[in-house]
Amino acid sequence: MKFTSIFAIGIALALGGVSVAAPAYAAQEEGQAERKYAFSDAARPALAELQKAMQGTDAAAFQAALAKAQAAAQTSDDRYVIAQFQLNQAIKTSDEAGKLAAIEAMIASGGATAAELPTLYSNLGAITFNAGDYAKAAAAFKKLIELQPDNADAKSNLAAALAQQGNPAEAAALVQQRIAAAEAAGQAVPEGLYKQALALAYEARSPQSLELSRELVEAYPTAENWRDALMIFRDLRNPTGDANLDLMRLMRATKSLNGERDYYELAEAANSKGLPGEAKAVLEAGIAAKAVNATKPAFKELLASASSKVEQDRASLSGLEAKAKAASDGKLALNTGDAYYGYGEYAKAAALYRVALEKGSVDANVANTRLGMALALAGQKAEAEAALKAVTGPRADIAGYWLTWLNQSA
Repeated sequence: MKFTSIFAIGIALALGGVSVAAPAYAAQEEGQAERKYAFSDAARPALAELQKAMQGTDAAAFQAALAKAQAAAQTSDDRYVIAQFQLNQAIKTSDEAGKLAAIEAMIASGGATAAELPTLYSNLGAITFNAGDYAKAAAAFKKLIELQPDNADAKSNLAAALAQQGNPAEAAALVQQRIAAAEAAGQAVPEGLYKQALALAYEARSPQSLELSRELVEAYPTAENWRDALMIFRDLRNPTGDANLDLMRLMRATKSLNGERDYYELAEAANSKGLPGEAKAVLEAGIAAKAVNATKPAFKELLASASSKVEQDRASLSGLEAKAKAASDGKLALNTGDAYYGYGEYAKAAALYRVALEKGSVDANVANTRLGMALALAGQKAEAEAALKAVTGPRADIAGYWLTWLNQSA
């Protein structure tokens, strides 16, 4: 007696825009030896009747034949093939509950081979995930991983199920293991995998979110990814004042300012700090990118305010530079360096940041951050790297993001 092979089931799972999929049930390959079943004599007539009913269109007749076959079953192969017919019928009639019951019966029958079990658990996990039974889905994917420890899709699917259960930290750790395994094997890690791990770690408010965000932009330095990484940092660390200004300056450098709110925030912060040249440049860049509507009152006023100060401010810089170099401390040098930075004169800015560090009485971490930023934008990679690596304390993470960008831009 020959039985119809199981149809393929392809079910996509998704989490936060990251697509993960359970593999389809594998059909018997051409040339592969046909499996031999050990049916009981008592079940054979019922199995034949069930096969005939499945090939027909009478659902009631199939259910009656199914009940009769289940009652007659004596061996594991009897129960397995009965469940196989049950699955085919459920697929044919688009019966999701029937598919689930049939796959569970196939597993419980004891008749599935070692080669068949992984596909059964994969589809069990996929169906229960789509049905919202995340606990059962997680159990199925865990069993699948026991059978196939290197099954990458199973690990991603398990992470999705764990996240839906409210265990984002455990889910993130699982995805990170997959990333580590790929890296150890010298394989390219898919962008979606980094994003999945980052989304899960961020949901768990894990400090590892920052490391993962840097790994994402190191591997896939798109403007979108840079924005996500820096906004996650800002949400988790809540930098204020000068720290937030330098973070937004990196958003500008990575072209990840997005929308009028970003441009306004950076321009307003620069203008408030007495950097009209930078404020004007930011707004004009936003207008050129069609991200800023210059006719809106807030932008019109800010642009007018910054523009009105630029000429006098620019003219004062040479005098301030001389005073800064002659001063007893580095405060004026730091502020004048900031002004040159705002006008895009990064070499002059860097020189004054060095003066500030030499004379002291300034926050060395702020001065080294700004020195590294200016040198990076001036194209002096080695010097910029040294300055940024010298940053410690709360600013070290911001310097770390600038270092990541520096290595990419070089």
